[in-house]
Amino acid sequence: MSQTASIAPSPRPPPSALTRLSEWSDRHFKWLLVAPAVLLILSLSVYPLLFSVWVAFVNYDFQIPGHAFIGLKNFSQVVFDPVARWSLLLTVMLSTVNVIIEFGLGLALALSMVRSFPGRGLVMSILIIPLFISPVIVGQAWALLLQRPFGPTNYLLSVLTGHDVTISWLTETPWLYISLVIADVWQWTPFMFVILLAGLTSIPANQYEAAELDGVDNWLAFRAITLPQLAPMILLAITFRLLDAIKLFDTIFIMTGGGPGTKTYTSSFYLYTVGFTQFHIGQATAGAWIFLIFTAAVVSLLVRRLLNTEEA
Repeated sequence: MSQTASIAPSPRPPPSALTRLSEWSDRHFKWLLVAPAVLLILSLSVYPLLFSVWVAFVNYDFQIPGHAFIGLKNFSQVVFDPVARWSLLLTVMLSTVNVIIEFGLGLALALSMVRSFPGRGLVMSILIIPLFISPVIVGQAWALLLQRPFGPTNYLLSVLTGHDVTISWLTETPWLYISLVIADVWQWTPFMFVILLAGLTSIPANQYEAAELDGVDNWLAFRAITLPQLAPMILLAITFRLLDAIKLFDTIFIMTGGGPGTKTYTSSFYLYTVGFTQFHIGQATAGAWIFLIFTAAVVSLLVRRLLNTEEA
C-alpha cells in the first residue's frame, strides 16, 4: 500500500524593505497626501508666529548685540508711547470713516445697478477697475493729482468755485486726512459694491412684485424685504473690509510718508517705522501683538453686535 508523503510548505521569505515601505505607505496614504501642506503651514505660519512671541520678550535690536530677555519691557514701551496711542486712534478713525463711506456708496451703486439697462456690463466693468490696481499705484496717482502746485485738483476747484483755491492737500490739517479717505474710498468702494450687488441679485423678484401689488412703497419694501435678506452680505462685506482697512499702510507711505511729523501715523506705519527704520524689532513685534489682540477683540465685538441686531 503506497503512502503519499506530506510535503511541508516552504517558509515564506521575509518581506523586502521595498515591500514594507509600500505596505506602510498604503496604510498611511491619507496622511502622506496632507503632509506637504502641513509642513508648508508649519514652516510659513506656525514657526514665524512662535518666533515672534520670543522676539517680543527679548531685546531684539539690530544696534545692540545679543538678545537678552527683558520681559514685558517691549510691551510697556509701546503702551506708554504717545505716538503709538495716536497711531491706534488714527487707525480706528480712518478705518471707521472709510468703511462707512464705502458701504454707503457701495450700497447706492448696487441698488442702481441691480436692474438691467443698456450698457450695464460696460458700466460695471469700469466701476470695478480700481480693485485691480495696486494700492501703491493708487497712492502715487492721487498724490500727483493733489500735489501742490502741479496737481490739477486746485485748478479744477478754482474753475468750479470761481475763487483761487490753494489747498495743500498732503500737508495741511484736515485736508491730508480727507486726501487719504478719498484715495481709500475710490479704490475699495467697488469691493462693497460687488458683494452687495451679489446679495441683491439673490433676492427673489416675486417678493417685490407682491409688495407692489399690496401698494407698498419703495422705502418700505427696502426696509421689509431688502435689508433683512441682505443683512448676511452686509455683515460679510463690513467685516472683510474692516479687517483690511485697519492695515492701511500703502497709500500713507506713498502720499504723506507718515507726515507731517507723525500726523498720519497709522498702527501699521508706526510698527514699520519702529521695526524697519529705528530697528527696534522687539518693540515693533510687541506692538504688533498688541495691535492684533486689540483688532481681534474689536472685530469680534462688532460682529457679535451685528449678529444680535440681525437676529432681533
